[in-house]
Amino acid sequence: MKLLVPMDSEDTQEGVLVPIAEVKTWGLIDVEEGQVVEVCFFADKEAALEEWPDAVIVSGDYEPVMEFIEQQMMVLVAHMQRSIDEIVEAFLFKELHEPAF
Repeated sequence: MKLLVPMDSEDTQEGVLVPIAEVKTWGLIDVEEGQVVEVCFFADKEAALEEWPDAVIVSGDYEPVMEFIEQQMMVLVAHMQRSIDEIVEAFLFKELHEPAF
């Protein structure tokens, strides 16, 4: 499973989820069997989308996500989770929700 996340830095320990308008890098998190296998970073989302993520994780309900929805990608909101570990854990425990438009 690949999760696309707008991040503020390429630091896998200190980087956090940010609103799409504030993105500095796009993190593509590869999760297999409940574990983070790899995290790749992309300067622009077009390059990240070539990897075809299974889900896009955003920070709020009113993020501009129509582009992802039109490409039939699952969009989930992490209301309180900010770090990669928190996001992956919330994803695995189904604590992330669809945006409330």
